[in-house]
Amino acid sequence: MAGINKVILIGNLGKDPEIKYLEGNVARVSFSLATSEIFKDKNGNRTEQTEWHNIVMWRTMAETAEKYLKKGMQIYLEGKLITRQWQDKEGHKKNITEINVEMYQILQKRENTGNTGQNKDNTNTNYNLGDIPF
Repeated sequence: MAGINKVILIGNLGKDPEIKYLEGNVARVSFSLATSEIFKDKNGNRTEQTEWHNIVMWRTMAETAEKYLKKGMQIYLEGKLITRQWQDKEGHKKNITEINVEMYQILQKRENTGNTGQNKDNTNTNYNLGDIPF
């Protein structure tokens, strides 16, 4: 039986997307996304816990995200978890877990961005994943 690797998040951008162009002029954008949960601890005190996620988008979606997404905006996204490994300059093994986005939607604009989260035809802003180079 095949497995399922699906992530769904609603959160706020922790920083503006950073775009890089890789070999073959393939666009890759990355940014952090914060998801928060509010609950009562064992003493009944209201507590907020924030998780930070490494987000990656590719190609046209990356270029669009770099143009329209800004720090503080709330977005909905769907994607899959990918863990990459590499060695740093000192030869130490490093790991990072990222969410490769397949689709996202702007839910709430950040103040003073001028972006309403809608296209010119007044439809919601949805972007789907193209081919990801792996």
